[in-house]
Amino acid sequence: MNPISRSEQLHCYMREHQLDAILPAALNAHLTLCDFEQGATICAQGELGSHLYILVKGKIKIFNTSAEGRTLVVSFKTPLELIGDVEFFQDIEIINTVEAVSPVVMIRIPYRALKEHGVDHPPLLRLLLDIITRKFSLKSQFMSFNLIYPVEVRLASYLLSVSFDENDRGFHGQLSTKGLTDAANLIGTSYRHLNRVLRKFAEEGLIQRSRDAIVVLNRDGLRERANHNIYEQKPERMD
Repeated sequence: MNPISRSEQLHCYMREHQLDAILPAALNAHLTLCDFEQGATICAQGELGSHLYILVKGKIKIFNTSAEGRTLVVSFKTPLELIGDVEFFQDIEIINTVEAVSPVVMIRIPYRALKEHGVDHPPLLRLLLDIITRKFSLKSQFMSFNLIYPVEVRLASYLLSVSFDENDRGFHGQLSTKGLTDAANLIGTSYRHLNRVLRKFAEEGLIQRSRDAIVVLNRDGLRERANHNIYEQKPERMD
């Protein structure tokens, strides 16, 4: 059996997400398929962006670091999602850091090609408008998540997000114990409080904590504790 070429893979993702009807044909020559391993940084807050990324496979984590050094999760995203769209239109530095939670595949489009071939294409503009408006709506909500919801809900949601991908049944992630301080910062709590909640989850059989990692044992129980995943918003399918 011959391996599928990158060009064939690209066309498969284009068809799967109906991007052939959204992207102008003139952009096709400028599209690149990019793979990111689990844990890889896709773009970093404060950098100068040069590409629009379209998430077509996997899950990403989006987080922001304040001027005071406080880091908080903004959201987790699955396909179809855009990265670098706000920065493209406003000509600003990258707003949030984006990291691959699971193995990720993205279609990359240079800004220069987007300016030349995409800004007057109605289907693409509609997609950009839909996603950007949703992002600004989420931005007004995400800070309240860390004020309204108790740590148990935030941690349960975080563990669900880093451990599972609804679009990839084969992915079962885990939280490294080396990253607990970062996890505490990301959900807006102290390391000590985080450990107390983790001990409680372990006693209830929701998770198993070893020396190296935290593994979810009872997904349904953790989902019930989270009520609903506050860090994930399901993207709507574009018609």
